Amino acid sequence: MMAVTDEHTPVSSSYLKRIPQFWANSLFPEKSAATDSTSIRWRHLLLLIFLPALLLYPTRNFLLLEPDEGRYAEIAREMMVSGSWVVPTLQGEPYLDKPPLFYWLVKISFQLFGVSDATARLVPALAVHLTILALYLIGRRSLGERSALFSALTLCILPGFMGMARLLILDGVLTLTVTLELLCLYEAIRTQKLRLDWWYAAALASGLGILTKGPIALMLVIPPLIAHRWLTGRRRKASVMHLLGYGAVLAAINLPWYWAIYQKQPVFLKYFFWDHNVMRFLQPFDHLQPVWYYVPVFFLSVLPCLFLGRSFMRWLLNESSEGRSQDVGFWLLAGSWAIIFFSISGSKLPTYILPAFPPLALVFGSFLTHSRRCEQRPTQLGGLAFACVLFLAFAVAVPFYAQQRSPLRDPGLMERVCSDPETPIVCFPRNCDSVSFYLNRADLISLRGKQANDLLKKVLEVPRTVVLFTHDHSLGTFEPIMPHDIYLEESISLRKPRREQNIIDRVIGANPWGLCDIAVVKHKRWGPDLSAPHAVQSAQVDPRQVHNHEDHDYRD
Repeated sequence: MMAVTDEHTPVSSSYLKRIPQFWANSLFPEKSAATDSTSIRWRHLLLLIFLPALLLYPTRNFLLLEPDEGRYAEIAREMMVSGSWVVPTLQGEPYLDKPPLFYWLVKISFQLFGVSDATARLVPALAVHLTILALYLIGRRSLGERSALFSALTLCILPGFMGMARLLILDGVLTLTVTLELLCLYEAIRTQKLRLDWWYAAALASGLGILTKGPIALMLVIPPLIAHRWLTGRRRKASVMHLLGYGAVLAAINLPWYWAIYQKQPVFLKYFFWDHNVMRFLQPFDHLQPVWYYVPVFFLSVLPCLFLGRSFMRWLLNESSEGRSQDVGFWLLAGSWAIIFFSISGSKLPTYILPAFPPLALVFGSFLTHSRRCEQRPTQLGGLAFACVLFLAFAVAVPFYAQQRSPLRDPGLMERVCSDPETPIVCFPRNCDSVSFYLNRADLISLRGKQANDLLKKVLEVPRTVVLFTHDHSLGTFEPIMPHDIYLEESISLRKPRREQNIIDRVIGANPWGLCDIAVVKHKRWGPDLSAPHAVQSAQVDPRQVHNHEDHDYRD
């Protein structure tokens, strides 16, 4: 028979009431985890300035990876050349997928230090470094100085966090803003009285997060705050005036640009908020992955922590363990929610869960401190070993990989083929933006797989065209449909034959990432007067002849 707690209370309601009791009484009781001093120790701060700097700053100078790094570097370069601060452009066309803060920061870096891949990556490197410092400087207030120190050091040696967040992508800057927002908001509500200085500091970070990647900056913060309030029974909340003040800060940071972009590109609001946020979450059109996608991604990203995984789980679930407090519980909620949120979204990339690592590092740092694992020699040597491995990976392995996979791995070839400004360059069936960046050309024409007719018309409009084929089968698809009055003056394959591939090629890939073949197409019928041939109007091809899988838009 179904049991009930009383005559009117169903079993489900009874179980829901037990969850907060178990959370607050057994897992994370209401006590402070800061059993040691919360004062800054300068030698620890110097360590957190020096160690991440060694891992991040000397290892930024490697070729841009396609597709994301090339795209974002080129957007910032074009904004610098045009002097625009409102409309981001890619190949001279408005790029409305994301807000502009990241592009602004990279543009400023270009203006200060010159245009290069290293100066572009200075922005995400600084974001990673500031995230680590924020974890220590603010996290110590609730968890104690030693726990905050080991949390920050843990973040320094996580291969997933340090490896991905330092790349030229938006997620590193988003992680910084979300981490600051969480840290400041928790400080604002942690005590009996709302701390307005921390409250509005959180609003500032939140506004910058929205200006980086949109409303996701709020979606990663609000649910864990609500869950923490329910699980702990804390009823302290901000007044309506405080919420309005928070919203006013968000509006002051975001409305000027959103209004300006609306005036120039009215389609932006629907395209960005509806298509690239709501619909991308509910009905994704790219990066489709199963719900368990982040399980292997997460475990590989936190590989050093897995060696203490069993001890960590025992500490987390054992009621007698020291250091488990409501503060630790909040950081566990915040980190777990980021992974859950992106797991239930249909559109997934490994970098999306970067905001989960700082709060989870705070939990792991508390474990290291209160279990005394941080004092054991194997733990210390293991952390040092992983730091050395990361440095070698960033200094040697990643640049080698980028050199092998970059479309610009043979810069002399690209300069020879693509340097003539009078010769149009067409990318088919997707962008190859790092070519634009390195050759300082913002006039590349990008056509999708379903635009094969447009490709034919384009090569018939001018005497000579360079076509960058960005899929394995693109050139093979194009050649059979070429009209008789155009021909390939030169065809260059960047793919390495399988018989010539060595073991390294088969592990990391032998072909450039984002560029497979280059074709220089010429027209037989162009005469001295350069009048356009009649074939322009007659060239047609059935789109079904072109592989459908070539028409993906690989945007972040």
